[in-house]
Amino acid sequence: MSISTINIGICGLGTVGQGVWKHIESNRASLESRLGVTLNLARASVRDLKKKRTVRLAASKLTDDPFDVATDPDIHIVCELIGGTTLARDLTLAALAMGKTVVSANKALLCKHGPEIFAAARRHGGHFFFEASVAGGIPIIKALREGLVANRFKLIYGILNGTCNYILTRMDREGLSYPTILAEAKALGYAEADESLDVEGWDTAHKASILAFLAHGTWVPTEKMLVEGITQITQADLAFARENGFAIKLLAVISREADTGEVFVRVHPTLIPKTKVLANVNEVYNGISVTGDVVGETVYIGRGAGQDPTASAVISDIADAVILLNRGNSHLPEPVETKAPLTPLQSITGRYYLRLEVQDAPGVLAKIAGATANLDVSIASVLQRASETPGAASLILTTHKSNEKAIRATIARLKRLKSVLGEPVLIRIADFAA
Repeated sequence: MSISTINIGICGLGTVGQGVWKHIESNRASLESRLGVTLNLARASVRDLKKKRTVRLAASKLTDDPFDVATDPDIHIVCELIGGTTLARDLTLAALAMGKTVVSANKALLCKHGPEIFAAARRHGGHFFFEASVAGGIPIIKALREGLVANRFKLIYGILNGTCNYILTRMDREGLSYPTILAEAKALGYAEADESLDVEGWDTAHKASILAFLAHGTWVPTEKMLVEGITQITQADLAFARENGFAIKLLAVISREADTGEVFVRVHPTLIPKTKVLANVNEVYNGISVTGDVVGETVYIGRGAGQDPTASAVISDIADAVILLNRGNSHLPEPVETKAPLTPLQSITGRYYLRLEVQDAPGVLAKIAGATANLDVSIASVLQRASETPGAASLILTTHKSNEKAIRATIARLKRLKSVLGEPVLIRIADFAA
């Protein structure tokens, strides 16, 4: 039996929640015409009932208890937009236990509690939608679940964090330092007061975990990933990239070995050739490349965060939820959890860029070459540049193809050399031949 009026509740009326409310109100006639139902924004929960907001709603529709919304028997669709992994988990499970449909933009929640949430949805006949959790307004989740369902995915890689992309873009264009651009990004609202989740790679890792599940049916926790951020990137690295036809991007890379079925998820700065589309995705934009065995490579570009792009994805999920509810489907198709094995480090191969601050003295390069050779890491090129540190030089090395296990051992050995000053900087060199 179809439902003529769909009641929607929003838990969390912050930036995204207000965007969802605003755009449903402003586009109500068009949405209702397309969906064939009346959309009723029934209730919203907030932390502070007295706080002024950009959207106007009756006081009777507000509550400071999100469970009032999540467990209201008259609400069909619950939008979880409060963030975090504790309260968000509890109210999501409470709504699903009542057989409700939950729409979420919470990548950290999915990364940490995804299996539990999907199990609860199946057990109680509820549904869970999460398009807004990855890449903002880019419909990548719908693409993987529906548009590319005929494919198996050898490689997915992408720029999934607009803050990092904005910082790297401005560093490259303007020749300014990471701390300078970070301060400006905070002032403009592109970076949080505590930027570590973004710039150290964890936000991207949460999103990569979701994409790995959608593509391969495997939840890869962040502790099983290789996760590195952009805080060590300097103008020396960006200059090398420009001079050699590369851009530096923080990428999530999800790969699967065709013969073994092994999956590996990693997040790190990458030297990507300028001939690749994603090398030219700049500012706060996100970009994702998906290589399927049937379709080949497809590329998706758009704004990855912010009120309007994220609200667009949330409303897209609400529309899908309305259609699902009125079709009376008993379940929402989702990947079968396969628990694929993880690729061992020695099987993750590639070329590497290393920047070292070293003592400017005879014999130093020979010691470094000896350290790398003993671990079967072959140096392809060496470039020496002046250092700002007195008595020091900056060495930039690139390697022939090696593997993650060998390069990690090499860095550990280099750090023990007295002639190596400070922390070596490692950047992977992309080899994304489909």
